[in-house]
Amino acid sequence: MTRIVSGIQATNRLHIGNYLGALRNWVDRQHGNECLMFIADLHAITLPQDPSALRRNVRELAATYVAAGIDPETVAIFAQSTVPAHVELAWILGCLTPLGWLNRMTQFKDKAGKDGADTAGMGLYGYPVLMAADVLLYHGQEVPVGDDQKQHVELMRDIALAFNRRYQQDYFTAPEPMIGGEATRVMSLRDGTKKMSKSAESDYSRINLTDDADAISQKIRKAKSDASPLPESPDELKDRPEANNLVTLYGALAGTSRAEALREFAGKSFSDFKPRLAELVVETIAPISTKVKELMADEDGIDVILRKGTERARVIADQTMDEVKAMVGF
Repeated sequence: MTRIVSGIQATNRLHIGNYLGALRNWVDRQHGNECLMFIADLHAITLPQDPSALRRNVRELAATYVAAGIDPETVAIFAQSTVPAHVELAWILGCLTPLGWLNRMTQFKDKAGKDGADTAGMGLYGYPVLMAADVLLYHGQEVPVGDDQKQHVELMRDIALAFNRRYQQDYFTAPEPMIGGEATRVMSLRDGTKKMSKSAESDYSRINLTDDADAISQKIRKAKSDASPLPESPDELKDRPEANNLVTLYGALAGTSRAEALREFAGKSFSDFKPRLAELVVETIAPISTKVKELMADEDGIDVILRKGTERARVIADQTMDEVKAMVGF
C-alpha cells in the first residue's frame, strides 16, 4: 500500500485547474492506498489573510474535497495548523537546508515580486521547507502535483536525503511526484500564457468549483480564443495559447487527448466548439458546486470531518517527531 500526501492552500476558492491537476487524481488513488489530504492554512499566511475568511476557506476546502469525491472515511482530511508537528519538523529541516537550494525556487520570485528580498516575509522564502515537512512527516511516498510543482517535490527529495546523511540513517523516503492526466497545468481563460489562479483579479479567468451552470456557461462563452478555425493536430496549436488551453481542457474533461479532440472539431470555429466545452464543464463542476453548498450548510459536520482527520494524522506525525527528536538529540 502506497502512502500519498498532498494539500492545497486555504486561499480563495478552488477552480477547475485544482480539480484536474489534483483533486481528480486524489479521488482516483484514494482506494487501495493510504491517503492524507490536508488544507494548507499555514502556507496561506505567507501572504496577509483575513482571519475570518481564512477559517471559512478551510471549511469550504474541506467541503470541496468531499464534494469532489474524496471519502473522509478513507482519507484523512485535516487542517495543516491542527498538527503542530508540521512546524516542528519544518524548523529541523530548515536548519539543514542550504540557502542556495531555496534561492533556486522560482515561485518565491513570482510571488514576492522584484522587491521581494526587502519586503517579503521569511515564511514566503522558506515555505518550500514547510512543504517538505508536510510530506516527510508522514513518510509520503507519492505527492500528486501539477507540473509547476515538480520543483518542490525535487527539493523534498533533496532535503530527505540531506537529513539521512546528516544523521547517518536511512530514515526518510525520498517522495516521488505523481503528475498525470491531459491537463496537468490549466491556464487562465483570459490569457493562455498564464496559469489559472485562485487569486487572479478577474473571476472570468477561471471556473470555480462553486460556480453554477449559468456562470460556467458564461465564462466559457467569454473565454479568450482567436478567429482561426481549430486545426487538425496539436502541433498547430503551438502559437495559439488560448486555443491550446481550451482544447486541453476539453480533452481532460472528455477523457481523451488533444489529438482526438481536434479530430472531432478540426476546421470548426470556436462558436461550434465552446458550447460543447461548456456542456462538459457543467457536467463535471455543477454537481460539485451543488454538493459544496449542501455541505457548507452544516459547518458542524465539516468540523467533525476535520477533527477526525486531525486525530488520524497526529498518530503518524507524533511518532515521526518522537523518532526525529531522538536522532537530532532533543
